Amino acid sequence: MSVHNRLILIKYGEISLKGANRGFFVKTLDKNIRIALKGFPGVTINHIQSRITISNVSQSDEAGVVERLAKVFGIVRIALAYETDPDMDSIQEIAAIAVGDSGANSFKVETTRADKRFPLTSPEISAQVGAYVLANAPGLVVDVRNPDFILHIELRKNAYVYYKQVECEAGLPLGTGGDGLVLLSGGIDSPVASYMIARRGMKMHGIHFHSYPYTSLQALEKAKSLAEILAVQNNGFVLYIVNLAKIQEAIAVNCNAPYFTILLRRAMYRIADMLAEQKGIGALVTGESLGQVASQTMEGMACSSAVAKKLILRPLVSFDKMDIVKIAKRIGTFETSILPYEDCCSIFTPKHPQIRPRIDRAQIEEDKIPNYLELLVAAFEEKDMAQFE
Repeated sequence: MSVHNRLILIKYGEISLKGANRGFFVKTLDKNIRIALKGFPGVTINHIQSRITISNVSQSDEAGVVERLAKVFGIVRIALAYETDPDMDSIQEIAAIAVGDSGANSFKVETTRADKRFPLTSPEISAQVGAYVLANAPGLVVDVRNPDFILHIELRKNAYVYYKQVECEAGLPLGTGGDGLVLLSGGIDSPVASYMIARRGMKMHGIHFHSYPYTSLQALEKAKSLAEILAVQNNGFVLYIVNLAKIQEAIAVNCNAPYFTILLRRAMYRIADMLAEQKGIGALVTGESLGQVASQTMEGMACSSAVAKKLILRPLVSFDKMDIVKIAKRIGTFETSILPYEDCCSIFTPKHPQIRPRIDRAQIEEDKIPNYLELLVAAFEEKDMAQFE
């Protein structure tokens, strides 16, 4: 009987192409895996050629470990694998064990021979293993075009045999892309924008604007709930909370109504820019989608963001609402986002908002507000903070 270990084999994609910087990406991914698995003491993490293995996982913990790993950015696929000695007798024996409980009718074998010292070629290994499995698993047939499952063999320092794989988040390891600050509303779009940028390796923080007492505390709690959901894949999430009620009152009293929405957006960008500068955050992230609402025309976005010094990222700019909703449902934010609590953008809303605002005209409107800079600074300095693990 061949000696073998059951383990979890982690595959990563883009990281393999990073050349001289690859070590930094792999090291960061390793750190994020360890954070994800901190609730499973005793597991062992090892690195082999272009792979990471997780061993010493109890059978009762296996499903939980897989669930946590599937949410780690940078992991493309997870395989529940058997590790054995790199010789044909061991590989064939373990292959028969691996497919013994599959319940399938057809299969094919695919081999990756990363260790070129192995005497047989990949097609020769696949053919011999396939023949052995057929002889020891009655009822199975080979189907190279449309099999019920593919039996994978990877030859590295040791041999790895598996047929069950879990598709994961892919992307880049969190923390390899700097820090971003998402303008987190209580709606559908901004949580999705935060997720999508985090998937490219950026550690996200959030800023939420509310207008209590014009908006309810339930609306604020909804934003906190969204931050808590985002924290799972973000290795924690810090949400800064800013009350814009006094600024909105000043805009409503002093400015022309068609510019209310644009002026509110500019105030948000100004305060978010202050926070990013204070915390050393490199970019602002929004859930804006071109043409979705009146303030999200090309002119509207240009006018709003003209006041910010930081880079602004809009990952949803070309998405339609159905695209965004689909992702929101998948990442678990949708049901919270649709709770019927109004946010600050829903108050003092003009009947006919300006859809093609001009930057110079917006500045003229802001100049009408007495002590406008002091209002912005006061709102910024009075911010609250909530932290989620």
